[in-house]
Amino acid sequence: MELDNGDSPWGDEPSSSTSPHATPKPETGDIASAQPAVSENRAEVRVPGRRGPRGTRKISAQATRLEVVDDTVDPLGPLGEAPVENSATPTDEAPAPPQKESFATRAPQPPSTFSQIAGVGSLGDSVTLEEDGSGFRGPPPVQPAADVDGFKRQTQPSMSVEQAAKPTFEISVGDPHKVGDLTSSHIVYQVRTKTSSKAYRQSEFAVSRRYRDFLWLYNSMHNNNPGVVVAPPPEKQAVGRFDTNFVESRRAALERMLNKIATHPILQHDADLKIFLESEAFNVDVKNKENREPDLGQSKGMFGSFGISVGGGSKFVEHDDWFHDRKIYLDALENQLKALMKSMDTVVAQRKGLAEAAGDFSSSLHALAAVELSPALSSPLDGLSELQLRIRELYERQAQQDVLTLGITIDEYIRLIGSVKTAFSQRQKAFHSWHSAESDLQKRKNTQEKLLRQGKTQQDRLNQANADVADAERKVHSTRLLFEDMGRLMRTELQRFEKEKVEDFKSGVETFLESAVEAQKELIELWETFLLRLDAGEDGLPYYVPTSQAGEAGEGFAESTSSHPEPTPVTGDDE
Repeated sequence: MELDNGDSPWGDEPSSSTSPHATPKPETGDIASAQPAVSENRAEVRVPGRRGPRGTRKISAQATRLEVVDDTVDPLGPLGEAPVENSATPTDEAPAPPQKESFATRAPQPPSTFSQIAGVGSLGDSVTLEEDGSGFRGPPPVQPAADVDGFKRQTQPSMSVEQAAKPTFEISVGDPHKVGDLTSSHIVYQVRTKTSSKAYRQSEFAVSRRYRDFLWLYNSMHNNNPGVVVAPPPEKQAVGRFDTNFVESRRAALERMLNKIATHPILQHDADLKIFLESEAFNVDVKNKENREPDLGQSKGMFGSFGISVGGGSKFVEHDDWFHDRKIYLDALENQLKALMKSMDTVVAQRKGLAEAAGDFSSSLHALAAVELSPALSSPLDGLSELQLRIRELYERQAQQDVLTLGITIDEYIRLIGSVKTAFSQRQKAFHSWHSAESDLQKRKNTQEKLLRQGKTQQDRLNQANADVADAERKVHSTRLLFEDMGRLMRTELQRFEKEKVEDFKSGVETFLESAVEAQKELIELWETFLLRLDAGEDGLPYYVPTSQAGEAGEGFAESTSSHPEPTPVTGDDE
């Protein structure tokens, strides 16, 4: 048999290349089968002589065979088999670039891993698909940047995390009015709140509260947050509690109390504050809360959660020098503030005495002007009487301003020092609870050791003793952590106290001085105006008292001016 012409005895075509890295050249017009040929070699190269004729690759099952080519990157090959050493790799020889052909002769094929790695063929195909896209659905277009930004703007929260964690509060206490009969009369205040907190149903709301409601809030804040310095309400007053000046000073103190609590980073998230500011059925909500938590008395909050009794123990000896120095400082500060408050009360009483003396002086002048027969003298006397009435009002207003500016700041910090001492007392109770838990643990350990020496006869009691010791150890650990955490919290609270004290006293002194300066300017203006009128009378012109001022001088002054003919106004003599 002659085999010189290259014919195969089995009717098969011999391989045109014996190199293991040779890549079969695709025919022109058969671009769709060019890349799958490489994959076929990878899967069937172990039997190089069994490859079928080239023309049989255009069969209808071509798309089905191309779907299993995505595992070629696996180092173990398809189905976990060992990789073939003589398979063509993308790094040995670049694939032939695809050629453009008519759409009718091409069949859609999924992108192979080889084309994704090479990148050139895939890019060319995508360009070709866009150009010849009649009736063929290409890849979806990329969304423009504007749409992406718009999506981001829609998903952004309405406020930042910092603003949500630190909401703002603007609280005002106003409209004090008396309600009730003679035996149950009390003052009710209107509490208006404006907040950015999302914990409240609305951003602006108002409720009515009385003094004992503020007192409940203060006690709840202390019990819920041991170690935190809570701004206290003003003290009770049995006599004169419906006096106008006292009601106004109490209203201002209650407003400062609420704003300090609402701006505190810990207290502003307390649930009781939300009930106080927002609840329209306050008494009912408080009773429901007490019914749900009947055991929350003085052992409320952190102490109650650990089952700790906060009753007093033995005498507390401070071992921390920092707290020892702060306690001495607070005692001295309290004494100095009380002395300053006493002096302030003296100044206020002096201004009220001056106001009373000016009123008496005005009454005497008015009585003298009533019996004077000469209008040239009676009119200036009436004018001086009116001036003293204005001076009396000025002294009374200045006395009230002193109380509402510097006096209320002094009183507030005297009460705040009391709150700091309450926090110190809570820390001492935590210390006693810690040592009480340690003593209880030692007793249980002694019982455990005693049972261990008795052997297995007391096994049940020994198991119980082991459980008691474990429980006592957990309680000791919890109370110790509570005491340490409370110490760190109180350090922060005292630093906050010092910072706010400087700011509040600076603001209070500035307001006190501005009020005093304005009062003196008004007093000087009153005397200068009266002197100008006297000078006008000395020049031969009658002394003129404006009708509006005459009406303000009082009922007696109006009667005295009605008995005299009204003088002719002097041009340019009005205020």
